Amino acid sequence: MNYWLMKTEPGTYSWDDLAKDKKTIWDGIRNFQARNNMKAMKKGDLAFIYHSNEGKNIVGVAKITKEHFPDPSATDWVVVEISPLEKLKKSITLADIKACKKLANMVLVKNSRLSVQPVKETEFDFILKMSQEQ
Repeated sequence: MNYWLMKTEPGTYSWDDLAKDKKTIWDGIRNFQARNNMKAMKKGDLAFIYHSNEGKNIVGVAKITKEHFPDPSATDWVVVEISPLEKLKKSITLADIKACKKLANMVLVKNSRLSVQPVKETEFDFILKMSQEQ
């Protein structure tokens, strides 16, 4: 299994929208590196949903339910289908991540503008643990 982080602007499409919709295609990606990351996603992989711009925080975990297929709105781009798995008990902010030495090498810290990025299993598990703490 692989782990990912997918960014969204909550004013456009939020965690709550995904929870209400039960599933969605992740579209609108127009960065080659992000597209290649989506092509690497496999059914069953898990992804953090990260609210960018407003909040700058990880708010939930989604599951990849359909591997990449052509983006219906653009040639040479792909989409994946995701479903919500769980909302985090406590969201984890970018500041929380940057303050943690164990997460210093996360792609989110090193390449913060990338909209779809890999997450190491150890990072994923550590962030889940952080989200359980009060």
